[in-house]
Amino acid sequence: MSRGAFEPVIGLEVHAQLLTRSKLFCGCSTEFGAEPNSHTCPVCCGFPGVLPVLNRRAVELAVRVGLACGSEIAPLAEWARKNYFYPDLPKGYQISMYEAPICIGGTVAFPLAGEEKHVRLTRIHMEEDAGKSVHAADASLVDLNRAGVPLLEIVSEPDIASPAEAAAYLRQLRAILQYLEVCDGNMEEGSLRCDANVSIRPTGTSALGTRAEIKNLNSFKAVERALEHEIERQQRVIESGEKVVQETRLWDADREVTRSMRSKEFAHDYRYFPEPDLPPLRVAPAWIEEIRASVPEGPV
Repeated sequence: MSRGAFEPVIGLEVHAQLLTRSKLFCGCSTEFGAEPNSHTCPVCCGFPGVLPVLNRRAVELAVRVGLACGSEIAPLAEWARKNYFYPDLPKGYQISMYEAPICIGGTVAFPLAGEEKHVRLTRIHMEEDAGKSVHAADASLVDLNRAGVPLLEIVSEPDIASPAEAAAYLRQLRAILQYLEVCDGNMEEGSLRCDANVSIRPTGTSALGTRAEIKNLNSFKAVERALEHEIERQQRVIESGEKVVQETRLWDADREVTRSMRSKEFAHDYRYFPEPDLPPLRVAPAWIEEIRASVPEGPV
């Protein structure tokens, strides 16, 4: 079969670090480039008995993005514990949002081939970032300066039809975040990162195929090249008579291939439950209107 026999279906999950001076649940600095583990405290290191205190500025920036994208701002958002183990996640869970995100729906519009393309948003929710693992020849080290930095996760619907379109969408979203002064968009430093979900299906059909998730893409080129490779890989799998497996894959930029990382997790694998140390987040209508008045007109 030729490439034209199949069409890709793509959705992006974009993680944007918010431009706050302190972390999401403690007063530690979010400054990039400090000595490892110098911007830490018992809260972001996950010591027993500590309690998180929400950063109001982070909520304001999240609402700002939602308003600019035409999202519904939920009057009541709920924090959830997302349980999983990584060496750089000291608590053993991440405080995130699941069933009740702060922003619902919305659209990102951008020019494409002389027309205006619209990609729908599923949700925008807040969460804390994990730390960073640094792998040396004889050891792996952990830097927790990034642990607890406020993140927005912006999840699109599977409305993207090509790798080039995915890169164009990501460029526009980055421009929006920078224009709103919500995120600096520095992909090299990791303040803007992207996970891509991609599947293929026979051209002209509507059923979705089995998708793979490609984690932590940190440049527009990486997004485009990783998707191109993964689409070709999935087509080879189908043409050989095998089935695509739902899994998480990593992009190897040196070899320009995706590699299997682990079987794809589902929501139940994370054992989400309401965060007991934080009350639901109530965003008053008056505050929403105050933030709306501060959102500038322009390219958003």
